[in-house]
Amino acid sequence: MASKTATAEKVEFNYEGTNRGGAKVKGAIFALSDTLAKNELRKQGINPIKVKKKPKDLFGGAKKPDAADIAIFARQIATMMQAGVPLVQSFEIIGQGNDKPMMQKLILGIKTEVEGGVSLAEALSKYPLYFDPLFINLVNAGEQSGALETMLDKLATYKEKTEALKAKVKKALFYPIAVLCVAFVVTLILLVFVVPQFEELFDSFGADLPALTVFVIRLSEFMQKWWYMIAGGIGGAVYMFLRIKKTSPKLQEAVDRFMLKAPVIGEITTKSAIARFSRTLETMSAAGVPLVEAMDSVAGATGNIVYHDASLKIRDEVSQGTQLQTSMRNTGLFPNMAIQMVSIGEEAGSLDGMLAKVADFYENEVDNAVDALTSLLEPLIMSVLGVLVGGLIIAMYLPIFKLGAVV
Repeated sequence: MASKTATAEKVEFNYEGTNRGGAKVKGAIFALSDTLAKNELRKQGINPIKVKKKPKDLFGGAKKPDAADIAIFARQIATMMQAGVPLVQSFEIIGQGNDKPMMQKLILGIKTEVEGGVSLAEALSKYPLYFDPLFINLVNAGEQSGALETMLDKLATYKEKTEALKAKVKKALFYPIAVLCVAFVVTLILLVFVVPQFEELFDSFGADLPALTVFVIRLSEFMQKWWYMIAGGIGGAVYMFLRIKKTSPKLQEAVDRFMLKAPVIGEITTKSAIARFSRTLETMSAAGVPLVEAMDSVAGATGNIVYHDASLKIRDEVSQGTQLQTSMRNTGLFPNMAIQMVSIGEEAGSLDGMLAKVADFYENEVDNAVDALTSLLEPLIMSVLGVLVGGLIIAMYLPIFKLGAVV
């Protein structure tokens, strides 16, 4: 516990000095104070000339590392080690070359921990916000077996594929939501700013207006009076929904179940969960992690509470001697093709290879489904926008057309 507290209090220092050969060197190091930083540098064979605490960013808006940054980091470390670069030196090179301050701080912090004599898995475990148990367990397995380079390469491939899959699912969800938001904003602008100009013109006609025009004018008057309440209400509802969703397991489960059954999106969500299940289990199996232990990490990687609970149920059944294929079939969530592939893998002793094929298949299925959804939504969304904007324009010009016909 004391070690974690100390790590949390360490700050970054920039240093300049000379190495054992007399050459000038500079870099960054994490320590509790400048004195301890100098002592650590001397242990590394560096004679410190200048050690200064790194100043904070002017705006304090450094972006935190995300999953994509961790995927790139894993690939970089794997590549450097395969090229024969020592681990600590790899951290130094990658950290100094990273253009994101928070990511650079994270990498150099790990470097300092490793230099202090802890294993890489232990160093990563001190940053649970960025490295999940699956990542740490696989790194630990690689260190224990003496195949850290190979394991880091597998981890890099795993992170790259899972992040690519997440990006595809986000694309499927984001595109229609973004267009609907644009449609709402355009309609709001027309009703609040454009329609009132026509209303003043129509008042000078002194004649009855068409029912469609009257409806739009009344809607415009309502929006002018209450638009901020409507916009605030929608924004507040979305914020509260997202906030409650994070803290309420019941709401999270309800949303995840809905996402699996929703038209079109449900198919993408289901295939994505199966792909994640297969890819994670394949990576853990290839690393030699026992099946029962692997299922805990698999459950956390599925991205859906329904498949999370199913994975834990599979874990319990497998621990009692049930075959993986039978446990998967008992959940009623996996298609027959995936179950048959797992069955073949179990019988042939190549479970990881078959799981990789299942993951590849469903990742391609998600890719194709997202492309199909985009192609389907484009004309549909254009039609909705055309009806909304076109309907407003027609409603405003209809009285003018009628006036012209009378003249």
